[in-house]
Amino acid sequence: MYSQIDSNKRKTWLLIALFVGVLAAVGYVYGQISGAGEAGLVFALVLSVGMTLFSWFYGDKVVLFTTGAREIKSRDEFPYLWNIVENLAITSGLPMPRLYVIDDPAPNAFATGRSPQKASVAFTSGLIEMLENEELEGVAAHELSHVKNLDSRYMLLVAVLVGTLTLMGDIFFRFGFGFGRGRRDAHPALIIVGLVFLIVSPIIGELIKLAVSRSREFLADASGSLMTRYPEGLARALEKISAHGGRMRTASNATAHLFIANPFGPGKSWSRFFSTHPPVEERVKRLRGMLDAL
Repeated sequence: MYSQIDSNKRKTWLLIALFVGVLAAVGYVYGQISGAGEAGLVFALVLSVGMTLFSWFYGDKVVLFTTGAREIKSRDEFPYLWNIVENLAITSGLPMPRLYVIDDPAPNAFATGRSPQKASVAFTSGLIEMLENEELEGVAAHELSHVKNLDSRYMLLVAVLVGTLTLMGDIFFRFGFGFGRGRRDAHPALIIVGLVFLIVSPIIGELIKLAVSRSREFLADASGSLMTRYPEGLARALEKISAHGGRMRTASNATAHLFIANPFGPGKSWSRFFSTHPPVEERVKRLRGMLDAL
């Protein structure tokens, strides 16, 4: 399992390097087409570094804000949940993360933060009310595994860099019509490149998030079960979450891959192929297959 963690880390850094490389190439092409020369390359590099730094220091705050999460300030607010997370953090050697609750009847949870010391874990009110002790413990262990494996950091970076590709396409498209150059003469080449980017970049981004987050969900299921020594708890929790099938009020494509289950609900059978989450049935099967190993 630890070799898989190392492998996933290397693959994620490779994806980030590829993103920066693509942005640099796009900036170079823009410079050649528009006559800006190396200025296009410099702009793309500055943008990519800036967005990466922003996601590093403020990405978690943006995610928590957009999902409507509010911080649990003290143990007295949710003593049951607080004690579960605190005990798991102590057991796994992690600092106690900041806890958040999302007022939403749809059961779900996610973890975010650039390091275990800066980690936050959010649970919906529906999840807290629905699950029994062992089930809620399984979900909490799954999210703490994301923190321990540094998944949360990488997924934040990937999400922001995917958004940057779309932003670059929009910039190309606008500059193709002459906006920002003091005149309105159109540049067909920039318009075409920008339009292609606007169409292709979201598709590429979703495929990358799908590939990365699916493997990480299986890994977090496994390492979370080792943390609790009770895979059945998480298996039952996933079955209950899937059976509820509720869509979160703040569901967003930008943050969907961070949650333990698809915040848009199970969806139609044909759309599951494009989901950032592996099928619940497969996850439950693997979890119950761990019982003999433990």
